[in-house]
Amino acid sequence: MKTRHKRLILVAAGLATLALAAWLILSAFQKNLVFFFTPSQVLKGEAPHGRAFRMGGLVEAGSLKRLPDGVTVNFIVTDTAQRIPVVYRGILPDLFKEGKGVVSQGKLGQDGVFSADEVLAKHDENYMPPDAAYALKKAKQANQKVADTLVTGGTQTKDVK
Repeated sequence: MKTRHKRLILVAAGLATLALAAWLILSAFQKNLVFFFTPSQVLKGEAPHGRAFRMGGLVEAGSLKRLPDGVTVNFIVTDTAQRIPVVYRGILPDLFKEGKGVVSQGKLGQDGVFSADEVLAKHDENYMPPDAAYALKKAKQANQKVADTLVTGGTQTKDVK
């Protein structure tokens, strides 16, 4: 065999190995890919059937029910347009409350009940670290001073008696 043929076989084997590795990586991503849907999208049939996905919205006020076993919880997730009942078996996060945001991961059953494997409580979107809040407050005060100066035309008036 000539050197050129050996080199060609080596390059072809390298490309085949690279293609196999890329295929394995992409198939692993595909299996672990989880999409997010709202209750309205789930009821329209946009969510995958027989596959796990995430559903998010608000926990409907008055819908939280704990079963006697102490571990199973039923609640309703709403996006203010549609409602989907959720059943979860496990310990809820500390931030989980009625009327607050929640993201549940699981599967939708044939009966229309979402069986959650994981429940994540969304934190308050208004939270801000103290340093950032202080910086914004100072910037707002500086902007107010500039606005006041522009309104008065930059002239200071003194009372003459």
